Amino acid sequence: MAEEKKRKPAMGLQPEGEVDWSQYRGILVVVEQRDGIAKKVSWQLLGEARRMADKLQAPLMALVIGHQVRDLVPEAFAYGADQVFLSDAPVLKDYRTRSYSRVCLQVIREYKPEIVLIGATYTGRDLAGAIATHVPTGLTADCTQLDVDEDRLLNATRPAFSEKMVATILCKQFKPQMATARPGVFAALARDDTRSGQVIEIVPQIEESEIGAQVLEFIRERQGVNLEDAEVIVAGGRGVGGPEGFRLLQELADALGGVVGATRPVVESGWIGHEHQIGQTGSTVRSKLYIAAGISGAVQHMVGMQYSEYIVAINKDPEAPIFAGAHYGIVGDLFEVIPALIAAAKARKTAHVS
Repeated sequence: MAEEKKRKPAMGLQPEGEVDWSQYRGILVVVEQRDGIAKKVSWQLLGEARRMADKLQAPLMALVIGHQVRDLVPEAFAYGADQVFLSDAPVLKDYRTRSYSRVCLQVIREYKPEIVLIGATYTGRDLAGAIATHVPTGLTADCTQLDVDEDRLLNATRPAFSEKMVATILCKQFKPQMATARPGVFAALARDDTRSGQVIEIVPQIEESEIGAQVLEFIRERQGVNLEDAEVIVAGGRGVGGPEGFRLLQELADALGGVVGATRPVVESGWIGHEHQIGQTGSTVRSKLYIAAGISGAVQHMVGMQYSEYIVAINKDPEAPIFAGAHYGIVGDLFEVIPALIAAAKARKTAHVS
């Protein structure tokens, strides 16, 4: 009888029974940056992770990767980190899956965080998937809620079943527990520049010749709508009646120095582009002022705008669910209310200039 050959475990996979999970401690947030400027979602995640780290009585760590990104280290401390790993080298100048994931794996394997969090951006989704494959562990993507329980399990909540429900997912067998979280869902802490902590330099264990992809050039597209950073948003739903109605909303947004948002049904109807969509399958926003015009208030949309500081709802139906989530409500025809708001905004601007 031929001798049975033992299969070699996948890279990073520990044989069952040989891992001491108690060695894993703390929360690691991977800071995403472009041209030395951190994405806001990274500081938002640090804010939420700070709450969870305090609950676990564990350290909060940040990982900064790139070239000439040392200036992000004090920012990471200011936004809540206790410890910052810095990997700064020419080979890391541009994001590439192999080089960045290799650095992340170095940190995870040596310092053993029990939870790893990454922003659910295009880059973050790619990076998180690569890391989870090689650790290996579970990954809950595109989360809208995060928490930890008494068993130190990450409770990662995300939309499920075509966004008709939400599911809370646990990773009980492996560590680190991993999740990506949507930009705009969580709030960054108030910046505290008096905070400091330990900085650990991470020398990347990869050469340029080992990376199959090369970045030849960045072609920057024309700047489109930026919902996630907007302080004023004027959003429309089916009540605007069609594309012409959005031109009216654009006029109000321009008068207020804001941008136009939209619900999923009107985007799917082709009334306005997908980049304007707010909700579970669009952007999550934290504007100072959110004007919801002709929006009924479906849950799928509300989860994307509920964190706005002031929400003003305009709807002809006094029973519309949107009013329950609004700070101020106007029961009326938006085609009468919006022009009045435009006139008032322009008059105020003129008076201010005078």
